[in-house]
Amino acid sequence: MPQVYIIGVGPGDPELLTVKGQRIIATADTILYADSLIPDRILQHARQDAEIIKTSDRTLEQIIAMIVDRVRAGLMVARLHSGDLTLYSAITEQIHALRAAAISIELIPGISAFQAAAAKLQAELTVPELVQTIILTRPTGRASAVPTAEDLASLAAHQASLCLYLAARHVETAQAQLLQHYPPQTPVAICFQIGWEDEQIWVVPLSEMAAVTAREQLVRTTMYIISPALTQVATGAPMLTRSQLYHPQHHHLFRPSSSDLGREVP
Repeated sequence: MPQVYIIGVGPGDPELLTVKGQRIIATADTILYADSLIPDRILQHARQDAEIIKTSDRTLEQIIAMIVDRVRAGLMVARLHSGDLTLYSAITEQIHALRAAAISIELIPGISAFQAAAAKLQAELTVPELVQTIILTRPTGRASAVPTAEDLASLAAHQASLCLYLAARHVETAQAQLLQHYPPQTPVAICFQIGWEDEQIWVVPLSEMAAVTAREQLVRTTMYIISPALTQVATGAPMLTRSQLYHPQHHHLFRPSSSDLGREVP
């Protein structure tokens, strides 16, 4: 049985926790959470006698020491991270440190902010014949440099649905790089505090991305979705194409044409 559970708790809405993540939070003896990125209401199902530790002002070494100390005391520990663990969660060094201490762990995935934001927008980010690729990226920052091969301008050349994290402080530079390849009227969803009680979303042309960010004084917990798939959201225009998956003229193994009936469909 794992001694430590590392849980992606989603963008902030407790109802977007996985069932497993909620169960672990409800039974853990000790819960460590990144309080600068996770609202306290995520802990609403925690035991009243659970030890709750905020980690925004702690170093990796301090966090690992606290986890190891509690595990060796026979306690069950939950370590909470915002969003999904696969994105900008800084868990790799925690995993290595816990393994070095012979601590068994289990990772529980979560909902990412781009998924929650797309749901709020009622938007599909892969629209047939328009865009079929989603890129998740971030600009270079003080805490983490982006490899040269993943420069934002080069990624923008694909004109895919691009979800830009951790960019509010660098939005003018990001906008300039995006405009090298996306048309200025490309819709951008500026998503602030998605999943929190004070969440807000603005859908604006790419050319206005930096100005709206400055006007609203956004400096953190903001994500941008840049995508031609958002045109319908921005303009209310009718859908130009539809998926063939449910088209009456599209036949497959589970919905054969009348001529296929009675014979094996490849």
